[in-house]
Amino acid sequence: MSLASDIPSPRSVLKEHWGYDRFRPMQAEIIDSVLAGNDTLGLMATGGGKSITFQVPAIILPGLTLVVTPLISLMKDQVDNLLSHGIRAYFLHSGLTKRENRLVLDKCRLGKVKILYLSPEKLQSPAFTGELRSLPVSLIVVDEAHCISQWGYDFRPSYLQIATLRQHFPEAPLLALTASATPEVVADIQKQLRFRNRAATFRLSFNRSNISYVVRNCDFKEEQLIHILNRVPGCSIVYVRSRKRTKIVAEALCRAGISAGFYHAGLSPEEKNTRQNLWKTDQTRVMVATTAFGMGIDKPDVRIVVHFDPPSSLEEYYQEAGRAGRDGNPSFAVSLVTPATDKGVLSRRLTESFPTKEYLRQTYDQLCVFLNIAMGEGFNRLIEFNPDMFCIRFRLQPAAAVSALKLLSQSGYIDFIEETSTRSRLMVIMNRHELYTLDLDPECERIFQFVLRNYTGIFADYEHISESRIASELGLTERTVYENLLKLSKMHVIHYIPRKSTPYIYFPQSRVPAKDLVFPREVYELRRLQMANRIEAMKKFLFSATDCRVTTLLNYFGEETSSPCTTCDVCRSNRNIQSHQAEPAIAADIPSRIGYILSNHPEGLTANDIASTLGIDTSDLLPHLRNMLDAGKLSLNASLFRLAIIETH
Repeated sequence: MSLASDIPSPRSVLKEHWGYDRFRPMQAEIIDSVLAGNDTLGLMATGGGKSITFQVPAIILPGLTLVVTPLISLMKDQVDNLLSHGIRAYFLHSGLTKRENRLVLDKCRLGKVKILYLSPEKLQSPAFTGELRSLPVSLIVVDEAHCISQWGYDFRPSYLQIATLRQHFPEAPLLALTASATPEVVADIQKQLRFRNRAATFRLSFNRSNISYVVRNCDFKEEQLIHILNRVPGCSIVYVRSRKRTKIVAEALCRAGISAGFYHAGLSPEEKNTRQNLWKTDQTRVMVATTAFGMGIDKPDVRIVVHFDPPSSLEEYYQEAGRAGRDGNPSFAVSLVTPATDKGVLSRRLTESFPTKEYLRQTYDQLCVFLNIAMGEGFNRLIEFNPDMFCIRFRLQPAAAVSALKLLSQSGYIDFIEETSTRSRLMVIMNRHELYTLDLDPECERIFQFVLRNYTGIFADYEHISESRIASELGLTERTVYENLLKLSKMHVIHYIPRKSTPYIYFPQSRVPAKDLVFPREVYELRRLQMANRIEAMKKFLFSATDCRVTTLLNYFGEETSSPCTTCDVCRSNRNIQSHQAEPAIAADIPSRIGYILSNHPEGLTANDIASTLGIDTSDLLPHLRNMLDAGKLSLNASLFRLAIIETH
């Protein structure tokens, strides 16, 4: 693909739309490869500027750029950002109405769109992909490309449909982008996306030299977390593994005087936006969240990311830890671990993710009974599914049951479509002249009048509405708004569809006897082995007291390093040991150093505080503390676990 002389250069486009004079490392090389018509894979760390690598070519190339991304909740933010830079962009996902889909596609056909964001689920509809064929597509982009690899940590079967785009647009180059992928996953991405022979791969170093990686062994994680956040100022993210724990930890931080909010996938879209905006504008300092929070959030000044619970893989850890220090300033990625329990927690995740084959067969039968699917029936049926009720009815452990459903999906017996969030919407179905005869109570009248004034398209089609916005504007509760909209719906004034998060089960084939289920080796045995390897790598990173954290991380991603980082806790500990060996008198006098530290803190300190100040592990400190307690030189506040020096005269 050659560029005419009157076509702008990538650097001039960057300057015109973003105001930058030069590209970040590797951006220009990826852009040049795409403009030359090559299939291209870009491996760039979180915060490395992946989006520029397709947005600049999208402006230069004729026609339309398709961007497939799983970040549905962030599509609007990204599109709004592009529009603010004068770039015509839109998005399509399953939450939009038919009318909204049609309007966007019409704009694409008329050449009024340069970048179109798609959710991978949209590509599962043959009717939709048929409509795409009529569009002038010049470039296909796959964001979070590791999701297409069954060897990756976040495999999503819907991503496998992306390859069909290559059939429709054989001349369009494909750009795949990801922040974390092992060499094995890189090869699988290229295979699944049908990369052509002239494909190019660009790898930016996974090393984030401004981030210090620290692992803290502790028995009381909340106490250690509060201590760390009091010592390290600035915006923070704390990752936990359960929705319930987000609230518990956030409340503990607030009680300690630290501004904190919580975030997880179960919140309503309005709640998510509110909490995210409070954090982004620094009104909330700390966000305690599950993995649902963070992807695509462009906040450069996160000073510390804390993992309260261990992630299951270094890919997941790297993605989340990499949200610290995107402005290049010194930052911290801290993991809080209790080795005695967290090693077992990681091991149990393997058995939860890969239950026995007999358990899979039993779950399949129970699912069919739950959904009233008789033997030999069910083909092509799509049924709403309540996982909680399913687990309660058959007394199943939720994590194992969901894993079983996913494995049944990957084996082709069902398609388990996890929570698909839909926004509330409504349409007026009563004739206009009848509206004048309505006899509504004052509260219902206020709500209905607000809807009529602010959602003008509701006479022609469904419009998305926000109950929280209506409630806020009218000084009512969301519950009041919801109940009155239901009342109007029952009166046949409107048709109201409240928001909901609904999983579905699709049967691509009829029900078969459970004994006949066969689980392919690549779905079960090989993927189980791959997860076991990922967990062992995570254990090595978290629990090794001798290996540099950065070296362990880089080697996992296939990147060699010639020397330790010098900034992680292991390297700093080794440096302290060498210093102590050079000065044995100082090393031998730890009790007097403890006494000196505590003399400056009459309110007392925890064992972790003292160890951190001394630059040694808590386990190495405990024998000295016991000896001093036995000798009557220290006192222990049992309720606060704080040690204090006992004054002697």
